[in-house]
Amino acid sequence: MTILRSLAFNAAFLAWTVLLVLAGLFALAVPRVATRWIGIAWAKGSLFLLRVLFGARFEFRGDRARLDGPCLVASKHQSTFDTMVYYILAPDPVYVMKIELMRVPIFGWMGRKQRMIPVDRKGGGAALKRLLRGARDSIAAGRQIVIFMQGTRTPPGATTAEQPYLPGVAALYQALALPVIPVALNTGVVWGRRSFFKRPGTMVVELLPDIPAGLARPEFMRRLAAAIEPATARLEEEAGFGAKSRAESAG
Repeated sequence: MTILRSLAFNAAFLAWTVLLVLAGLFALAVPRVATRWIGIAWAKGSLFLLRVLFGARFEFRGDRARLDGPCLVASKHQSTFDTMVYYILAPDPVYVMKIELMRVPIFGWMGRKQRMIPVDRKGGGAALKRLLRGARDSIAAGRQIVIFMQGTRTPPGATTAEQPYLPGVAALYQALALPVIPVALNTGVVWGRRSFFKRPGTMVVELLPDIPAGLARPEFMRRLAAAIEPATARLEEEAGFGAKSRAESAG
C-alpha cells in the first residue's frame, strides 16, 4: 500500500509542479507578486496531496508575527517541502539559492523574477559581495531572508560533523546586524531526501528563540548549532525517528 501511495504522490506532485512551472512562464511577464502566488499554490497543493494520500499533516510552532517584516531566518533543511513552506509562513520570503539552480530554464527565471539571492560557492570574494548586496536589498525591501545554513538537504539523524554549517549564514548575520531566527524541523521523516517513499506523520517547523545581533562569529555559530540541533532531534523523535533510526542513519 505504501508503494502505491508513494507512486501516486510522486506522480501527482510532479504533475502539479510541471503545471505551476508552465504557469510561471506567464508570470514572468507580470508583476513579481504572481510568482509568489505560484509558490503559495505549490506549497498548499503539495500539502493537500500528502494529506489525502498519506494522512500526513503540517504543524507550525511559533509566532508568525516574527516573520512579518525584514528578518534573517536560519533554517534546517531535510526535505523538498522546506523550499516551499516559507511561502505560507512568511509574507514575502526570499531564499538564498545555489547559483546553479538560477540557471535552470523557467525555474531559474522564476527565481530571478522573485529576486532570490544567488550564492556561488566557487566565486570567491566577488560572489560574497553579490550575496551581501542581494541580502541588503532584500532587507531594505522588508523581505524575509531564508538561508539553509548547511547548504543542502540533510537526512534525519545527520550530524553537523557529517554536514557542517557553511560560513554564508555568519557572513549574512554580521553584515546585516540583525537577530537571527533559528528554525528546527522534522520534515525529512515524512518526506525524505531523495526518497521515493513518503510516510504518514506530522511535519513540524518550529521557530526557536532569536539569537541576538552583535555576537562574534564563533559564538554565533556555536549558539546557532546549540539551538537547532537538539530541537531538530526532539522533533524527529516526536515523528517516530528514534534512537534506533538515528543509530542506523549514523552507521
